[in-house]
Amino acid sequence: MHSTLKSYFHEITGAGEEKLAALAQYFVEKHVKKNEWLLREGEVCKFNYFVAAGCLRLYSVNPAGIENTRYLAFEKKFATSFTSLITGQPSMEYIQSLENTTVLAITRQDFFDLVEREPAVNKVYRHILESAYITTQKRIYDLQGADSLHRLKWLLAQQPRVFERLPGKIIASYLGITPYTLSRLKADLKK
Repeated sequence: MHSTLKSYFHEITGAGEEKLAALAQYFVEKHVKKNEWLLREGEVCKFNYFVAAGCLRLYSVNPAGIENTRYLAFEKKFATSFTSLITGQPSMEYIQSLENTTVLAITRQDFFDLVEREPAVNKVYRHILESAYITTQKRIYDLQGADSLHRLKWLLAQQPRVFERLPGKIIASYLGITPYTLSRLKADLKK
């Protein structure tokens, strides 16, 4: 099992070496180039991805052609279009690598089979869902009605190195502001 995934499983579940070795066979390491898509809108999501190195983003494009970034998955996070993965329906979003990224992919079938029969995977699944819910709630309530500067400070508190790793256009999309506003706010922060 990849050391990053092994560490993640151990932190969340306390699973021992034997259990981790048994689970390793279900994950396939994949190297994804910067800006490559793992999923496009309209495709059915067939994998859950664990980010071992790099960054993935989940985003949609509205009718006006504006990208709305919903989630940024850095190291030691899972990323998938859960609605599509669970329902088997076409995805409403894209999954794209923002850096050269190493993911560990597990098929939908294997993931949900393991959720049902392996307590460690069930615990990880619950952790993923709980974390997603909490992050979404915080993002909604902390940022709803907040000015742009407050949203930027919130992101920097969550991901201090985000400007070192991602282009301003992506960060602006995640914050729901224009790249111009982001540039102005960054200049204001430096004062």
